Amino acid sequence: METAFAPFASFGGGLVIGLGAVFLMLGLGRILGATGIMSGLVLPQNRSEAAWRGALVVGMIAAPGVIFLVSGSMPQVDVPVSPAMIAIGGVIVGLGASLGSGCTSGHGVCGLSRLSIRSLVAVPTFMATAAITVFIIRHVFGG
Repeated sequence: METAFAPFASFGGGLVIGLGAVFLMLGLGRILGATGIMSGLVLPQNRSEAAWRGALVVGMIAAPGVIFLVSGSMPQVDVPVSPAMIAIGGVIVGLGASLGSGCTSGHGVCGLSRLSIRSLVAVPTFMATAAITVFIIRHVFGG
């Protein structure tokens, strides 16, 4: 399995995520963590936040359509696993984000920029776990 090298798309995506985090912090004083935003929408503690949380989730879902309107082609996504495995992976990621008090976007984008000690521990843990997982899948299981 080869990973495509796409520096311009990666830079653009990172730039948009970073700007979104800055605007959310400046506008509402909130941290852009996808898992926290989604959980606050599904299990609301404050109903007054439903509008901005819903807008962010709709924007995440609509983003490929916007890319299509701008570029004329849909982003190519190849997921070589079954829908059941995607669902299981989603549950595992959700549990991990809950146990880790946040997800990669919250810790990596916002937490590190605020010099959060928790994020300074969480992000290297995410990265090491990802590297080990990729190594095992590609070199042990031959995926």
